[in-house]
Amino acid sequence: MSGASGAVSGNGTVVRCDVCPRGCALAPGAMGACRARANVGGSVRPTGYGRITSLAVDPVEKKPLARWRPGSTVLSLGGYGCNLHCPWCQNHTISQVGETGVGWREVSPEELVTLARRLHVEDTRMVGIAYTYNEPFVCWEFLRDAGTLAHEAGLANVLVSAGCVNEHVIHEVAPLLDAANIDLKSARPETYRSLGGDLGRVQATIELLAAEPSCHLEVTTLVVPGVNDTPAEMDELAAWLADVDSGIVLHVSRFFPNWRKRDVGPTPVSVVYDLAEFARKHLRWVYTGNC
Repeated sequence: MSGASGAVSGNGTVVRCDVCPRGCALAPGAMGACRARANVGGSVRPTGYGRITSLAVDPVEKKPLARWRPGSTVLSLGGYGCNLHCPWCQNHTISQVGETGVGWREVSPEELVTLARRLHVEDTRMVGIAYTYNEPFVCWEFLRDAGTLAHEAGLANVLVSAGCVNEHVIHEVAPLLDAANIDLKSARPETYRSLGGDLGRVQATIELLAAEPSCHLEVTTLVVPGVNDTPAEMDELAAWLADVDSGIVLHVSRFFPNWRKRDVGPTPVSVVYDLAEFARKHLRWVYTGNC
């Protein structure tokens, strides 16, 4: 396991994780809310480092990335854990569990890049590695280490994330990213608070990645009935993105009942299309998904 992040309190027993806005204070042996970082020997360690639950070759359009290397594929991997607890999570079987809740196998950055390089040689449409499925930032050190080796091997790095992470982590990984899709769940701070997150931190992530010359940025908003499905909110969200960069690609995606959010039906297709039209008042590139 590589890397550590955290600060030790005055009594030397409790450490506070500095990766995301939760700032979990961890007693010896305690696990953070993300279930992938813990107090090990007096420092915060990424206990999920290199523990892979999911590995597949996906088209880039599935990330989704609509305007980056269309027709190419990426080796997608996920681990376990997430610092947000969205009731509708489609990947809850890995994102909402820890090391004992799911099967995993340990893969080193070197092994991952060797596999990706072999796949690229076999089919040059396979252009790199995507860190996805669960929240990659809960073990951002693995992203950093594998991403560095991937670039050295001539491979691209793709990030798919909710983006709720502190700024110093973004500065560590942004230069390694060739493309990213950030999930902007709402324009309302209270919605993020209900999920255990912070809208301001997500917005800062989007701003930093939009300013990173090497990184192509796209954003996804899942339209959940009763949560973020009003024209006023979509108008506000898209206007804010346009202020950051009117060239940002936005995916307006349809919700389907999942995990703990089964009390409402799927988002009506007409609502998704209507909200996309509101977004197009501000942004040049708006796509609809899951319709």
